[in-house]
Amino acid sequence: QVQLVESGGGLVQPGGSLRLSCAASGIISLNAMGWFRQAPGKQRELVATFTSNGFTNYADSVKGRFTISRDNAKNTVYLQMNSLKPEDTAVYYCNKLYRGRDYWGQGTQVTVSS
Repeated sequence: QVQLVESGGGLVQPGGSLRLSCAASGIISLNAMGWFRQAPGKQRELVATFTSNGFTNYADSVKGRFTISRDNAKNTVYLQMNSLKPEDTAVYYCNKLYRGRDYWGQGTQVTVSS
């Protein structure tokens, strides 16, 4: 059974940094895995992912500020978020595409505010 557990959200001032973690169980590969976010009243959107071939893919709005990485030994994917802006405020979800099905974590709130 695939399980994804996020951690690392919180309140940060504009210009600050946070690192999110997603610990996965029930899977072998960390490819086709990454981060989405959903702000109030908006659709869920891609933030950063590892493609099925292991390449990285970023939303234009976070390029140069966010970095996705992984630790295969820990079965964990990270999202380092720097230079945070108020518009980055959202619930961030970890996602894994596995055997044709999307799996989601419970989400972690990120709030960027002074």
